[in-house]
Amino acid sequence: MLKSLASRFVHVFIYSMTGRFFLILIGGIIVCAAFALSLAAYEGKNMLYQVRLRHLTERVEQIVLTLELTPQTARKQVADITSKTGVRVDFSAPESTKLLQTKGYNPDIEASTALSKVLGDAKKVLAYQHTGLDCPVRPDGFKRNESSANVQSSSTSKCRIIFATLNDGTAIRIDVATPAESLPPPFRVDFLPYLGLFLLCVSLLAWFVANLATRPLRKLAYAAHRVGLSLGQQADEEKLPEDTGPAEVREAAIAFNTMQSQIRHFVEERTYMLAAIAHDLQTPLTRLRLRLEKVSDAALRDKLINDLSVTLEMIKEGLELSRSLNEGEPFEMLDLDSLIDTICNDATDAGLEVTQSGRVGVPVMARPNALRRCISNLVENAVKYGQFAHVIVKREGQKVIISVIDGGDGIPEDQLLRVLEPFKRLEDSRSRESGGTGLGLTIARNIAEKHRGSLRLRNICAGGLGLEAIVEMAIV
Repeated sequence: MLKSLASRFVHVFIYSMTGRFFLILIGGIIVCAAFALSLAAYEGKNMLYQVRLRHLTERVEQIVLTLELTPQTARKQVADITSKTGVRVDFSAPESTKLLQTKGYNPDIEASTALSKVLGDAKKVLAYQHTGLDCPVRPDGFKRNESSANVQSSSTSKCRIIFATLNDGTAIRIDVATPAESLPPPFRVDFLPYLGLFLLCVSLLAWFVANLATRPLRKLAYAAHRVGLSLGQQADEEKLPEDTGPAEVREAAIAFNTMQSQIRHFVEERTYMLAAIAHDLQTPLTRLRLRLEKVSDAALRDKLINDLSVTLEMIKEGLELSRSLNEGEPFEMLDLDSLIDTICNDATDAGLEVTQSGRVGVPVMARPNALRRCISNLVENAVKYGQFAHVIVKREGQKVIISVIDGGDGIPEDQLLRVLEPFKRLEDSRSRESGGTGLGLTIARNIAEKHRGSLRLRNICAGGLGLEAIVEMAIV
């Protein structure tokens, strides 16, 4: 099951152009969205830092101005009030910079510069960043009924430490709690539903665009496949629409329809030419046969009549080859088991050694006369060159496999494809006395291909068996 799903996934998303378009589109959109989100998060972080820095300078300025306007005896009360807002004020002289750095205090030059511009250089402002348990905690986010002892978080907090000097020379230290930095959107739990919705919308859009882009190619491929099946028929309905789609698609449709029409006309003209030649040759050949009967030399007469019969047989098989390429018979549902039974029984009645095994059990879509000719050619070929024929029929998924096995010597491996070509006979492996023009297998192959199938040969060379001709075709 897993192997089948994996194979289906590879076929849809790796080998098919639709799947590749889909992966490229969704991958590109996600990468661009991630880049844009990262850029927005970076810019947002910088903006948030500037806003917080301005907020810090305003709070520190308010505290400093308030303390300067407050008598020294009341400054302690002001410091107690500010402690409730996450700001701790301590009236102590600043420690040395080296000592502060050993305690984990890192100079914040940007904050020092901003505060100096607001308060003035006379305030001797120095700002540091610090992380530790001694930092004040912002009260927001805690329950109102919690005691002040519980407000202090047990986890490490961040804060800014500002040292300054008031107008009267009093040194102060202001510890300001730094708000906790939130995670960027992709890493927040509350953002996951939106991320899922975004991915769903992007996937639907990418799949729609991929199908829209590859639909003309699928239509073109289907029409190209149907060209071979529709030759010799009135198949105007198989033409691609020439007035829909983008300009490139319309041009391709026009070119394809023109090519299809030219091929059909060419095949029809060739068929008419062969039919005309065969028809015109029949009369003089018949007269020639009658005149040959009057030849007094019996041996010469027999040779001439034999040559004439071979010529007539070649003309007949040539016409059969032409019909296999330009078959006009319509497709219909066919009981393949009954057809094969009839072929084998007729061959047996004619004195040929033909046996059969296997069943399909379902009807198939086929051209009855053409398929009969295909299987009959294989059976006759097997009996002619291999003394007997054994027909095996079986079903594999949505395919039907018809095997015709003979008892001959087989064919050299390097000649298995060659014998499927027209007028190819292997006299070194087949008897010259058996006759034939070398068109039987070619006709069978053409008919199999017209049924969206194939014909292949393989040597068995075991148990008195020789060559196996295998026809594979779709059920529907």
